[in-house]
This record gives sequence, C-alpha cells and structure tokens, in this order.
Amino acid sequence: MAGGAVGAFPGINNRRALQRAPGNPTDLSTVISIYPRRIVERKVTLSPGIFIIEPGTYEKPSLTVVGTGTWWKEIDEDQPLLEIPNFSTQVADALVKDYCNGLIGCDMNQSMPGLFWVPGKFTTLTKLKEEHLARLLAAHTKQQNYYNTLIKMANQLWAKTNGNPLAITDDMRLAARELNQPDFNWMSNFTMLEKASCPACGSSIKPEFPVCPTCRAVIDKDKAEKLGLVFAKA
Repeated sequence: MAGGAVGAFPGINNRRALQRAPGNPTDLSTVISIYPRRIVERKVTLSPGIFIIEPGTYEKPSLTVVGTGTWWKEIDEDQPLLEIPNFSTQVADALVKDYCNGLIGCDMNQSMPGLFWVPGKFTTLTKLKEEHLARLLAAHTKQQNYYNTLIKMANQLWAKTNGNPLAITDDMRLAARELNQPDFNWMSNFTMLEKASCPACGSSIKPEFPVCPTCRAVIDKDKAEKLGLVFAKA
C-alpha cells in the first residue's frame, strides 16, 4: 500500500494514534492534602488526564500517588505525534499549582489550601510524618492563614453589599466552619436562606419577606400588617 499507513477506516492515519510508551514504574510522587474538599483535576493535554485528590485533615491527610504523564507534540501532519514524557514531580507540582492558583484568598506562599507534594511513594501516615513532618506542619499553618483571610474578606463583602448572601463564597463558609466560627451574620443568613421555603407552594423564599412572590401566600401575617400591606378579600 503506497503512501502513509491507512487503517481499517478510510482517512485514518494509524501513525498518529496516541499510544503511550511504558513509563518508569519507579518514578512516583505523592500529593498530600489536609484540605477538606474532594479535588478533581482534569488535564486535557496530558495522559492520564483525570486526577482525584480525596479530602483530608491534619490528623489524617489524604495521600495520592501519581506517576509519569505524557503529552504529544505535533511535528508534521504525515508524521507520528512525538510523545513528551513528564516526570511524576512535574505532574504533582502541576496538580497543586493549577488547583490553588487563582483561588480567592490564596497567595501560594503563606495563605493557601493545605496541599503539597513530595517525591516518592507514600501510602502510610507514619512514614510521611517521619520524613516530612515539617512540610505537614507548614501546610497546616498556611491553611489556617487561608481560612482567616477568607473570613476577613467575607466580613468586608458582607458590609459592602449590605448583607447580600450571594457575595459570600462556599470557600468562605467552609473556612468559618473549619475554624469553628459559625456565628457570623453571613453564616446564619445563608443557612436561613437555604432552608426557607413557602409552606403553600414550596418555592424558595427569603425569610424576611412576609409574602411568597410565587403564589402570593401570606407567610408572616404580623409582619405584613406592620408593613401596611393590604390584600383583596374574596
């Protein structure tokens, strides 16, 4: 058959099929998380392309072992794609930085989620603490700083928006819960807003409104009378 290799399907060049070469099984790194969120990182240009980091705590960090990764470089349309391997340290570093970079309140230095990586394979907390206790303590400190930064920002946003709960992010509420500080106005208001529903039609309502905007049912008669609302009588 002349020209480029043609597969079972017309127009498909088998030379450009993405087939990874066997990686180095000893090239492993471990991502450590004391952050209480499950993280799913997708790398569309890398293989493997999906990485899941389970939530962890300072007492029980999650340990995610990663190996080498691969991306492909275009050389020529008639040539196979060139496989470019990435060491496990590069993959682990990208997972941490790509997730944290751009998070509100994160400076990637002294204020950030408790994520870091170390070279090598770690599957037990005992071994991790023996070799990297200082890194674990530093991650805990940075995460506490991150939480405090988010709470400070939440207080400022709450004041600037006259108590708009939509100005407060989920990460800010997480920070308040993790530092056991649930008594901020923006925490209680959000809780009320989440749970409030009209008893007549079930629509979500703001607790401070005495009338359901959907079905016009009177939710709080006393408040409606104080506001001087007048309703048509049947």
